[in-house]
Amino acid sequence: MPDFRKIEGAIPTQVRILHPPLMKFEFSAGGIVFKKEKDKVFILVSQHSGHHGWVFPKGRIGDHVENEGRKETALREVKEETGVEGKILNPLKPVTYFYKSEGENTKKTVYYFLMQYLKGEITDHDWEMENVEWLPIEEVEKRLSYPSDKKVWKEAKELI
Repeated sequence: MPDFRKIEGAIPTQVRILHPPLMKFEFSAGGIVFKKEKDKVFILVSQHSGHHGWVFPKGRIGDHVENEGRKETALREVKEETGVEGKILNPLKPVTYFYKSEGENTKKTVYYFLMQYLKGEITDHDWEMENVEWLPIEEVEKRLSYPSDKKVWKEAKELI
């Protein structure tokens, strides 16, 4: 192996291995809420007020309540962001994706739960969402903005 210290301007491979780019890790939980009215099934979706994408409600675990668990976070975030309360029926496979914000790389894992609607009004959502809607089940996939939401939706749809 060549002695990189003797080659002007060379960047030793070892430095790249020993000093990888820093990455932040985030963990969130949320819900895919459904309700049945007569013969139809409706799914709760929301439009984020920051990036304007259509998503399922979710939020960071433990950002408001110390030692909060995944289920508790999911129930809280659904209520805060949509005005709706749900009952957890099934955990779904976690989804992971990467994003970059203010020059920082982040790996985010989201733990979703399939939920049945209990009560609440979508007009009571918080500022994080600019729109909240109940969509007929057949319209959900085309409304969702991101691959990670579409992926978990495919699993949830099979369980409804």
